[in-house]
Amino acid sequence: MGTPSPESVNVVAVIGTGVIGGGWAAHFLRMGYDVVAHDPGPGAERRLNALVDNAWPALERLGLAAGAARDRLRFAGSLAEAVSGADFVQESTPENLDAKVRVLADIDAATPPGVVVASSTSGFAMTDMQSGCRTPDRFVVGHPFNPPYLIPLVEVVGGKATSAASIDWADRFYRVAGKVSLRMEHELPGFVGNRLQEALWREALHMVAAGEASVDQLDASIAYGPGLRWALMGPCLTFHLAGGPGGMAHMLDHFGPALLEPWTRLEAPPLTPALRDQMVSGCEDEAGGRPVAELERERDDFLVDLLLLLERHAARWGRRLPGGGHA
Repeated sequence: MGTPSPESVNVVAVIGTGVIGGGWAAHFLRMGYDVVAHDPGPGAERRLNALVDNAWPALERLGLAAGAARDRLRFAGSLAEAVSGADFVQESTPENLDAKVRVLADIDAATPPGVVVASSTSGFAMTDMQSGCRTPDRFVVGHPFNPPYLIPLVEVVGGKATSAASIDWADRFYRVAGKVSLRMEHELPGFVGNRLQEALWREALHMVAAGEASVDQLDASIAYGPGLRWALMGPCLTFHLAGGPGGMAHMLDHFGPALLEPWTRLEAPPLTPALRDQMVSGCEDEAGGRPVAELERERDDFLVDLLLLLERHAARWGRRLPGGGHA
């Protein structure tokens, strides 16, 4: 069996069905694929169905691809069964390197030759994870952002043993499958998006630990401040505009010395019991008694509205948000 073209993929196997794997399953269903899922955890099938049911109304609002159907999801009793007829495999098991090495080796042994396999890892290098595989050339990182069924970005990068053809294939497949693929040329711990949000997260923890800001103040400062601009332009183009007619050149020349000011503390603060309790209680206060499932629905409704808005504006910035589905 050879490698199918990205456009001819029909069956996607999802291995690991937690928040990320389940989100991938919902996305692939929305895009019109058959999805075969497997997770050995107790109650995994029930949790996956609940996740997809919860996501489906938002996906219907966003738009289903031709042939998309909730009932094209099947839960397999074993990993081998899940991948046996797959045209593509998305692995989303827990973030433990030794476990990743084992499960990718198991996927390698059971998946038909030529089928590309992607890992949703949020920080591990594929070079390390593919070390137990007999055909490591077909393994890539396909790192999404939560929830994968709504956030378009996926970061794609191979390991030292990954073939260029497999990276090309994965990059093309994700685009066909309705994602915005950010192809990376080099392995980078945490990739791009996680490194940026981790820097912000560390500074947020410092401010809470030092009593400089509360949890709700931190969230409001981003949700009603730079987060609104970042949704369209990102941090670099945002600062380009901050330079006025002189753009980024003026921004760097004029404000460059401020970079030496000790505004930020990139080393993470100690996660003391007190800091942990402050973060937990702060988030619970913000949630106002609403359970996570309700907050997820509110988030999804907002993201659908935002994605539809971005679709109208993105073309002006030379960007095209994905849509439709595979043929």
